Amino acid sequence: QVQVVESGGGLVQPGGSLRLSCSLSGGNIANYAITWYRRTPINQRELVATLNTDDTTEYLWSVQARSSISRDKATNTVTLQMNNLKPEDTGVYRCNAVRGLDDHWGRGTQVTVSS
Repeated sequence: QVQVVESGGGLVQPGGSLRLSCSLSGGNIANYAITWYRRTPINQRELVATLNTDDTTEYLWSVQARSSISRDKATNTVTLQMNNLKPEDTGVYRCNAVRGLDDHWGRGTQVTVSS
């Protein structure tokens, strides 16, 4: 059974950094397209970053210049590094792992950017 677990959220001041991790169990993360979504306080869902199996990436325009998504095969984890965080980055961040019709979601991790 494939399971997805997020970690690394928390409260951070504007301008700070966070490292969000998406860990996969029951499968090889290299075989899944991994996408980080966030649900904002006004209940909008945004695609933040995607790492495809061919290592191509996609980012939300507002985070592209200050974010990086990468895969660690040794730990079966995908990490989203976000720098220079802004209050508008606040939200619940969820990881989605997709391989064909195989689609799995984590429960999410809260990120709050506030002084």
